[in-house]
Amino acid sequence: MKRDIHPEYVETQVSCTCGASFTTRSTISSGTIRAEVCSECHPFYTGKQKILDTGGRVARFEARFGKAAAKK
Repeated sequence: MKRDIHPEYVETQVSCTCGASFTTRSTISSGTIRAEVCSECHPFYTGKQKILDTGGRVARFEARFGKAAAKK
């Protein structure tokens, strides 16, 4: 590895708009990162995610072609 060509790797404080914060390491020189979402407030991680049926595609397909018969 060549010397003096790599950026400085420092401890960085990441803070979210929900108030959660954690420490990681990064090459950002300021030492702080502000994030809009994190694992504490993102719906996927909190279990509050809503699964949307985009226009009833499955139901529309089944109505058009019917359910496939089980192969024997």
